[in-house]
Amino acid sequence: MSIVGKKSRLKFAVVCSSNQNRSMEAHNFLHKRGFNVRSFGSGNCVKLPGVSIDRPNIFPFDVSYEDMYHQLSNQDHHLYTNNGLLNMLDRNRKIKRNPERFQDAREYFDVIICCEERVFDQVIEHLAEGNSGYQPTHVINMDIQDNHEEATVAAFIICELCQKFEEEAEHLDDMVSDIVSDFEERYKRNMLHCVYYI
Repeated sequence: MSIVGKKSRLKFAVVCSSNQNRSMEAHNFLHKRGFNVRSFGSGNCVKLPGVSIDRPNIFPFDVSYEDMYHQLSNQDHHLYTNNGLLNMLDRNRKIKRNPERFQDAREYFDVIICCEERVFDQVIEHLAEGNSGYQPTHVINMDIQDNHEEATVAAFIICELCQKFEEEAEHLDDMVSDIVSDFEERYKRNMLHCVYYI
């Protein structure tokens, strides 16, 4: 399941809330397999677990993964090692400098894959604010629990989904709904799909 050696014909975006776990796991998988991919968050800020549920760590989107890693390591190295945050941030800092917010992106994507329905709604809302055009972008949602295990399982599914889109790139607009329906049935996951013209 790789397009290594071929040029990716489609541009993909993967979006979760904070551009930390789910979107970055999928970004990592897709990038290693040669896909043209970027990842984003759709929230107003980056939220990571803290010492308690009511005390999350909150960062602006332009703070680097490197800085987050060192801040949390200095704050409580044992806690953030045990809950996997430092390992996640270590992976993230090897992929790109900092989390990015989808609403600040200024480029076109053929396919945007969202990791939860609230994110899907935020992406659609943002696209609706722009001028309506003639170039279709397919927005897809697959709900993924925000934990490391689910993010890894979902990344495999997203990678397979993107591979199928690549194979049908010339007829993507006609084939997307059937492909999504097939994956929904095969993996028993509720998926949403809409087309927006930008």
